[in-house]
Amino acid sequence: MTNTVLYSIITGIVVFVVMIIAMFIINKQGLNRSKEQANSIINEAKEKAETTTRQAQLEAKTHAYEIKLNAEREAQEQRLELQEFESKLERRDENLNMRDANLVSKDKELLDKQRDLEVKNSKLEKMEQAINERTEVQLQELERVASMPASEAKSELFEIVEKQMEQEVLSYIKDQEETARQRADDIARNIISLAISRYAQEETTQRTSSTVSLPSEEMKGRIIGREGRNIRAFENATGVDLLIDDTPEVITLSCFDPIRREIGRMALETLMSDGRIQPGRIEEAVDKARKELNVIIQKTGQDTLFELGISKMDKEIVHVLGRLKYRYSYGQNALAHSVEVANLAGMMAAELGLNQKLAKRAGLLHDIGKGLDFELEGSHVELGVRLAKKHNEHPVVINAIASHHGDTEATSAIAVLVAAADTLSAARPGARFESFESYIQRLEDLEAVASTRDGVQRAFAIQAGRELRVIVVPDDVDDLGTIKMAREIREEIEEKLTYPGQIKVTVIRELRAMELAK
Repeated sequence: MTNTVLYSIITGIVVFVVMIIAMFIINKQGLNRSKEQANSIINEAKEKAETTTRQAQLEAKTHAYEIKLNAEREAQEQRLELQEFESKLERRDENLNMRDANLVSKDKELLDKQRDLEVKNSKLEKMEQAINERTEVQLQELERVASMPASEAKSELFEIVEKQMEQEVLSYIKDQEETARQRADDIARNIISLAISRYAQEETTQRTSSTVSLPSEEMKGRIIGREGRNIRAFENATGVDLLIDDTPEVITLSCFDPIRREIGRMALETLMSDGRIQPGRIEEAVDKARKELNVIIQKTGQDTLFELGISKMDKEIVHVLGRLKYRYSYGQNALAHSVEVANLAGMMAAELGLNQKLAKRAGLLHDIGKGLDFELEGSHVELGVRLAKKHNEHPVVINAIASHHGDTEATSAIAVLVAAADTLSAARPGARFESFESYIQRLEDLEAVASTRDGVQRAFAIQAGRELRVIVVPDDVDDLGTIKMAREIREEIEEKLTYPGQIKVTVIRELRAMELAK
C-alpha cells in the first residue's frame, strides 16, 4: 500500500515536471513566432514608410512645379496687363499731343484774325482821313461856287458824308457777319465730322413684335390647351396677345408695352422647356420671368453706365435706363440711341473744351422719359424732366432733357450739343427704319404742302425727304413773296406733319428775259 502511494506520488511529480518542461518548450516556440511576426511587421512598416516618403516627395515636387507654373502664368498676365496699360498711356499721350496741336493752331488763327482786324482798323482810319479831306475840299468849293451860307453847305455835306459812311459801314458789317458765319459753320462741320468719324453704331432693324420658335407643331396644341384655357390664362397673366397661325413652328407675341412682351416671351420659353403647360404653372412662370427681367434691366443700366464711364446714379434712374433696351422709336432702339447721343455729345464737348463727363451724362439721360411714357401720361420730355428733378440731377442735365426738342430754351452749351447729337443720331444713314409705304406717303404729304399754294409751278421732296424745293412762277411771285412763302411752308410743315430730324425748305424764283434778234 505504501509503495503504491509512493509510486503514485513519484509518477505525479514526473508528470508535473514533464508538463513544466513541455510548457517551457511551447512558450519558447511561441516567443520565436512572435519575434518573427514582429520582425515581419517592422519590415512591412519600413517598406510602407519608404513608399509613403517617396510618394510624399513626388507630390511635393508636383505641387512645387504647379506653383511654379501658376507663378509664371501670373507673371505673364501681369506683363500683358502692363503692356496694355503702357499702350493706353501712349494713346492718351498721342491724344494730348493732338489736342495741344489743335490749341496751338487755334491760337495761331486767333492771332491771324487779330492782325486782320488791326489792318482793317488802319484802313478805316485812312478812309476816315480821306473823307475828312474830301469834306473840307467840298465845303470850300460849295462856299465858292454855290454862294450859300456855310451852315447850309455844312448840312448838305454832312448828309452826303453820312450816306457814304452808312453804306460803307453796312457793307463792312455784312462782310464781317458773312465771314464769321462761314467760320462758325466750318468749325461746327469740323467738330461734327470728327465726332461722327470716331463713333460707329450698328444699323437698326424694324421691331414691332416678338416671335418664339417652337420645338414642334405639337407644342401649339399644348400651348392652346383644352378649349383654349392655357392661352386665355397666359394672356390674362401677361397682358400679351398670342398670335398662332399657320406659320410652322413659330408663335408671335403682340403687345404695345415692350416690357410685357418681353416677360411673355421669357415665360413662354420657360414653359416650353419645362413641358408642363397649365394655368397654375403659367402664373408661376410669368412671376419668375418678371423677376428675372427686373434683374436683367437693372444690370443693363449698370453695364451702360460702366461702358460710358459715368459716375454713380440713382437706382430708379438706372432701372428706367435699362428699360430703354426694350423701347423702340422709328425702329431705332432707345438705349442704343441714348448711348450714341452720349458718345457724340462727349466727343464734341471734348473738342470745345467743355465738361465731357457731364455732356455724356446729359446725352445718356436726354430720352430717359421714353422708359416711362408707355405707362404714365405725358410726353417723354416731361416725364424725363420730372424724373431727373426727383433725383436731384445736375441742372445742366435737366435743361438738356427739357430742351433737346426745342420745347425749352437751352441755357448751356452742353444742352445745345445734346440737341445736335440727338439730331445726328436720328438722321444718320441706317439709324431709323421706315417702311417703303410710309416713306412714299411722307414724301407725297411733303410735296402736297407746297403744291397747293398759288404761284407754285413744281415741288420736289429730295434727299430722302429732308429737303423740299419749290419752284414758283416768276410772274406771279416776286422776291419778297418767295421769302414769305418759304416761311409759310415751314410753319405748315411743323404744324401738320410728323417727321424725324429737320426739313430744309428752298423756294426758287427764276426770271429769264429772252429776245430774238432778226
